[in-house]
Amino acid sequence: MKKADKFVKNAAGRIVPTIINGKEVIPFQGINKYRPTHKGAAPRVPTCIDYPADGNKSVKSLKEALIKSGIKDGMTISTHHHYRNGDYISNLVFDIAAEMGIKNLRWVPSAAFPCHKPIIKHLESGVVHHIEGSLNGPLGDFCSHGKMAGLGYLRSHGGRYRAIADGELHIDIAVMCASAADMMGNANGVLGKHPFGPMAFTKADVKYADRTIVVTDSLIEFPCYPWEIMGNDVDFVVTVDEIGDPQKIVSGTTRITKSPDRLLIAEYIAKFVDAAGILQNGMNFQAGAGGTSLAFVHFIKEMMQERGIKARSMIGGSTKFLVDMMQEGLTDYIFDGQTFGLEAIDSLRDNPNHIPIGIFEIYDFHAKGNLARMMDVIVLGSTEVDVNFNANCVSHSDGRMLHGIGGFQNCMLAKCTIIAVPSFRDRIPVIKDEVTTLVAPGELVDVIVTERGICINPLRKDLIEATKNSGLPLRDINDLKKEVDEICGVPNRPKLSDEAVAVVEWIDGTILDTIRKVEA
Repeated sequence: MKKADKFVKNAAGRIVPTIINGKEVIPFQGINKYRPTHKGAAPRVPTCIDYPADGNKSVKSLKEALIKSGIKDGMTISTHHHYRNGDYISNLVFDIAAEMGIKNLRWVPSAAFPCHKPIIKHLESGVVHHIEGSLNGPLGDFCSHGKMAGLGYLRSHGGRYRAIADGELHIDIAVMCASAADMMGNANGVLGKHPFGPMAFTKADVKYADRTIVVTDSLIEFPCYPWEIMGNDVDFVVTVDEIGDPQKIVSGTTRITKSPDRLLIAEYIAKFVDAAGILQNGMNFQAGAGGTSLAFVHFIKEMMQERGIKARSMIGGSTKFLVDMMQEGLTDYIFDGQTFGLEAIDSLRDNPNHIPIGIFEIYDFHAKGNLARMMDVIVLGSTEVDVNFNANCVSHSDGRMLHGIGGFQNCMLAKCTIIAVPSFRDRIPVIKDEVTTLVAPGELVDVIVTERGICINPLRKDLIEATKNSGLPLRDINDLKKEVDEICGVPNRPKLSDEAVAVVEWIDGTILDTIRKVEA
């Protein structure tokens, strides 16, 4: 079976396969052009007579739970990433599968991190056939060089939920970590020895998987409440010594930048948001957890304090910065899908206005509305942008996949989406004639902000008009690119073969771009 076959040009002008890992897919048709007509997924129908009358679903080990779940060759196994680089359980799942001689598993993590590098040996041995999910760091590099047996399949956070709910991605066994759980499987991420925050990324898995295993290192008395996972959706409960290290939830990308250039970018963004008339009472906004985005939050906070402005809501990935703003009366609510700091975990547990929500509510494109569309402004980072405002957050300019999509694509639905990037990194220009990998179509990127100026998408005539007399350094993106190219030189295009190693899915389930094998 070919990894990818029957290539066509899609509406974005990218050559993409229509068959991926033996399954037919739909090429990207344009923004808001594709509307599904099929019915969504439906979970298997269980019966309570198959489960203990006393509610006790505890088993002695994860291996026993996997065996009782019927693990076999070719199954799809899911895990979630709320511990980020501190996850202990995903690697263990595939170590057990290898010990049992299981082959050709499909792993669909909500995201993967460098801590999952040991899974490479399972990819090499055939225990894992391919990964559908984030391919950060070592896993991304492995796939970029064509070493994975199947084609990598990259989805956004919302795209993953959508694929499961739409019936396109069926999970056989979901292995869900919880910082606290009871014998029945009621579970959350805010209690126990190693809390990590909300469990947004587990919601589709536990609802639609054939079997769900909850793994915890804090088995508490029934009932474990609040329950983000309900015991009625759980088949087995496993207690282990440790499920993860909360200290590694916080990474280098979740601390405020100290770079003068990036601080200037953040200041430009805050002043732009003000000049554009977005900064006002009742606004809703989301800022990423990257260093520049956090600096933007800092500048916005100062402006809000000076003028007595209060937001209605902020969306996290929550950080200490958002929590401080709520405690200081600068927002009514935090909607939280993922926590990036221990202080935010405490807030989520103790403050009723700090609300855990699922990916369905925030990002699912096939929901009947979502919170991303309600956001007045969202600030994101990117590895590359181009003169047509297309954006790439997955691959570097050498073509290697080193980052996941996360919520990047889903945030494009906001009323004003801002990309914050330095004009160059390591003397490599960030603004290209064409991005290496298309992750977000340019018509949805409203503003690109660099330390050398602010580029507004020509489609956003309202933003151009609102800020024309602001005194901000507004630039034409082509002029800015020329200036940076004169400083750095124009780098050679990456050495890529024709072989497809992965695809990027758009939020509606269509195929947006193909990632090619790195030759160098």
